[in-house]
Amino acid sequence: MAAKRQFVSVVGARPQFVKLAPICQAFAGLDAVQHHIVHTGQHYDATMSKVFFEELAIPAPDTNLNVGSGGHGEQTGRMLSELEALFNKTTPDAVIVYGDTNSTLAACLAAVKLHLPVAHVEAGLRSFNRAMPEEINRVATDHCADRLYAPTPTGLQNLTNENLQQRSVFSGDVMRDTVIRNLAIAGQRGAGRYASDERYGVLTLHRPVNTDPDVLPALLHELDAIAQRTMPLLFPVHPRIRLVVEGCQSSFKALRAVEPLAYLDMLVAVKHAGLVITDSGGLQKEAAFVDTPCVTLRDETEWTETVDIGVNVLSGTGSSEIEASVSAALEVAFDDNVARALDQHFGSGTAAKTIVEDLVDHF
Repeated sequence: MAAKRQFVSVVGARPQFVKLAPICQAFAGLDAVQHHIVHTGQHYDATMSKVFFEELAIPAPDTNLNVGSGGHGEQTGRMLSELEALFNKTTPDAVIVYGDTNSTLAACLAAVKLHLPVAHVEAGLRSFNRAMPEEINRVATDHCADRLYAPTPTGLQNLTNENLQQRSVFSGDVMRDTVIRNLAIAGQRGAGRYASDERYGVLTLHRPVNTDPDVLPALLHELDAIAQRTMPLLFPVHPRIRLVVEGCQSSFKALRAVEPLAYLDMLVAVKHAGLVITDSGGLQKEAAFVDTPCVTLRDETEWTETVDIGVNVLSGTGSSEIEASVSAALEVAFDDNVARALDQHFGSGTAAKTIVEDLVDHF
């Protein structure tokens, strides 16, 4: 009897768990392969990690490296060392990495230096802002990996522009798979908490440009003033900025700071919101997928399709620009043309099937 081929997915941060879920489901129906999960421990808070595995029915990780937090070099270095030892011991047939985190880069480097094939899910994204650590991670990973799964036609074109077209496949977006699969489940379990007559928006912040302690308080007060003029903002607070938020939240009138939301709670909250304001990459898309307009507190985005379609407004972080962007976003109408454009650019929910079938065939 032939030995089963061994595929290993390496994840470590909240957005990667959302991407992993449909890949696990696609692997589950295959007898000729085994799919293992390695959790680096980059996100280790229960609300940022454990609950995602439970809600999205992801099997428990086969290995948890528990690297925890730290500076980029320190954290990536610990992951690289631990993953190299693990891959030397297990010698998988291919290593699958996701997105653009330090876990992605560390796993890719550890694998390629051991001459193990690497597949990158969510390849080809470019913000063209080299000041973002995520941009460095995604570019380096794409140029080291053996198989590149582009979630959008723009991502595929970026890879072609960098002479990586021979390794590249347009797959569609696995996060769209996850939203489609879980939206009804989320609504059944939690809609009553948010589907009320009160109009509200959702705010998230986590990028250093917005969460620097010298910047964040003024930005929050500006957002609170905008919220008073438009609608209250539900504000799930990232653990990394909790202390700064606690220091100024007594003055909030329309920002409602809460603990981080589990995936299904967040999905239904965004679905019923009148607006999303965020600096997250994934949430820009998820808002579009559930017909909620978005304002992105950045000067650029790797998800340019959301801007081109007209459902996401880039604001930068200047107060007048944010106010104008909120006004523009509140005029967005989701219609059949938007729905067709989203399917064209992100796929219609079969990305994981495409990826796993190609993985098994290619490797």
